[in-house]
Amino acid sequence: MAYLDILRQIADGLAAQFGENCEIVIHDLHERSPENSIVYIINGHVTGRKTGDGSSGAVLNALKHYEKHGTLTDRLAYLTKTDNGKILKSSTLYIKDETETLRYILSINYDITSLLAIETSIHSLIACHDRDEEKPDSSPKTITHDVNQLLDELIEESVRLVGVPVPLMSKEDKIKAINFLNDAGAFLITKSGDKVAKYFGISKYTLYSYVDINK
Repeated sequence: MAYLDILRQIADGLAAQFGENCEIVIHDLHERSPENSIVYIINGHVTGRKTGDGSSGAVLNALKHYEKHGTLTDRLAYLTKTDNGKILKSSTLYIKDETETLRYILSINYDITSLLAIETSIHSLIACHDRDEEKPDSSPKTITHDVNQLLDELIEESVRLVGVPVPLMSKEDKIKAINFLNDAGAFLITKSGDKVAKYFGISKYTLYSYVDINK
C-alpha cells in the first residue's frame, strides 16, 4: 500500500476516534509546492482550510530546517490558533520514505477552545490567592488559510522581533528581521523575495546578501 493511502487510513481513524473538533491534515511535500501542499483534510471547518490550500508556518519552518540540517523531530502537543481565535492542541509528524527523504506531513489540530473555557471556570472556583500562576512560554502560532497570508504574518512578526518600525530600522535591524524570515522558511514561498524586499525598501540583491551575512 502506498504511503499516502496509509496516511489517509490513519487520518480517517483519528477523525472517527476524536470527532468533529479534530482536524487531520496531510501535506504532500514530494508532489506539491508549499502553496498547495494539502492533499487530504478531514474536519477542515476547524481551521477553515481545504484540499489544495497551502502550508502552515509549522510546515514551512520544518521544510527550512530539513533543507538546512537534514533532520526533523516530530512536534507533539503544542498550541496553535486560528485566525478567528480558536485555540488548538496540535501535533505534527514528519513522514519519510525508505530513502529517508521527507515526503509527507501529518498534522493533528484539536479544537480545545471550549475545554479551556471550562478549565478557566473551574480554576476560578478552586484558585487560592497565594498560589503561583503559571505563565505560558509563548503564544500559540496562527494557522493560516494560504501562504500569502502566512507571509504577511511572518513579516509582521519579524518587525515585532526587531521592535523598530521599518522606516527607522538600521541595516543591522533589517538583517535581523530578514534572517528571522529566512529561518522561518518564508523564502520557500514563491516570489516572497520580491514582497519582502519591497516591504523593507531594499533590492533583492541586498535582501539575499543580508541572508548570506549570518550563514
